[in-house]
Amino acid sequence: MILVEIGVHSPRMVHFNEANNEKGLRNLLDLVEELRDKATIRVAAYQQRVSRYNNKRVNPRPLREGDIVLRNGAIADPTGTRGKLAPNWEGLYKVKKMLQPGTFKLETLGGREIPRA
Repeated sequence: MILVEIGVHSPRMVHFNEANNEKGLRNLLDLVEELRDKATIRVAAYQQRVSRYNNKRVNPRPLREGDIVLRNGAIADPTGTRGKLAPNWEGLYKVKKMLQPGTFKLETLGGREIPRA
């Protein structure tokens, strides 16, 4: 309650009924699961819309042997000792061989094979 409402009663104070308040709170408690489910559905729908919007702008470019690429620095360091100020990408590397779609053997531009690529 605000100090002004003590001296001058607001509509909130005039129409307050404790029994109705209790009843309303109990109804809200009964609907909590439903409200939570609706919020989850809204979040999932929003994420799908954002994903669709961002994926429209992606131009897929398949990699082939001989292409020059950068390697993700976080994946290259499995121990996680790089720190937050380390560069995100390292390289230039050449794709030596495609093992599976999205998995490649890399080598330096000088021809030395990278072990964990």
